[in-house]
Amino acid sequence: MALLAPESAVPSTLVALVVLRVPAWACLLCFTSYKERLRICQIFSGVEGPEREKCEKAFTAAFQGLLDTEINYDERNHLHDAFTQMTHSLQEMATARGSFEVAFPDAAQKIQEVITQLKEAPACIPPCGLQEVARRFRCRGCYSTVCDLPLDCPVQDVTVTRGQQAMFSCTVNFQLPKEEITYSWRFAGGGLRTQDPSYFRNIPRAEGYLARIRPVQPTHRGTFSCVIKHDQRLLARLYFFLNGAGGAAWRAGLRRGPGSHPADVRASAVTGSPPIKETELQSSFREVLLWAPREAEMIEPWRPSLGELLATPEALTPSNQCLLAATAAIASASLTLLAWMFFRWYFSGN
Repeated sequence: MALLAPESAVPSTLVALVVLRVPAWACLLCFTSYKERLRICQIFSGVEGPEREKCEKAFTAAFQGLLDTEINYDERNHLHDAFTQMTHSLQEMATARGSFEVAFPDAAQKIQEVITQLKEAPACIPPCGLQEVARRFRCRGCYSTVCDLPLDCPVQDVTVTRGQQAMFSCTVNFQLPKEEITYSWRFAGGGLRTQDPSYFRNIPRAEGYLARIRPVQPTHRGTFSCVIKHDQRLLARLYFFLNGAGGAAWRAGLRRGPGSHPADVRASAVTGSPPIKETELQSSFREVLLWAPREAEMIEPWRPSLGELLATPEALTPSNQCLLAATAAIASASLTLLAWMFFRWYFSGN
């Protein structure tokens, strides 16, 4: 039975590509070892001699059509299994005194059919982000590659009337890993519209994918940045420039005093399946900007009502429904016990 390619097979193939400059083996070179290929030709044509050299050249030529093959990175194990089965079949044909001139092209054709049946890698979705789901494996060089997109997303402009609410949604339009996703928020004040990291300060205790500011004040004018990481690996940075309705008129509110016009702004230039957590940034900005408490600035932690909680995605899961039922049962039993104790005390006194 053919042995699996050793762990050092891929690095050695890279050396062969660079030093020997023979990329024609392509996927054959990536997923089989030299010892496996040599063993097959020795069984077909003998240990030494011109016939074995002819066999090796025929082996190489049969797989030249797979030179520029690219596959979904997650499918590389399936292709490796196909090559392992191929080497086993070729050894059986060689033992049965078959012809390598027939066996090699037939094996290459079967591998090509396997490649066409593999799941394709999703296309890269602009404008930004490290999109692992779109990673591809290239047989020309035996390496993987991801989308050539910047990590910094374009700045999104957000306009909101002073004294009202602004909400930022840190979501992207490509699929994120399901676990170990973290969000952190930063702020560059002074009315700056920037992506320069040197101007940003971390916002403590801001870790969810949603950020809300209320009431919006002129001190909030600037750029907010959300950083998305997977297991400490940076995936994307989103930017939101918070401005006021009317621009200069909003900034003049520093001299005129607070205005009062209804507005509720949600900023999300890219969309995707929302994560679980939501955060309120208002209390954190007091520490970042070193605000002095103001009577007109009603800064309070966000305490969602039961209706708001139930409206969040995946709120009424089976486990949550059981928890609500158990809470209602305990509350009912507690009220019944209190009522029984009260009547017992009342009638015992009489």
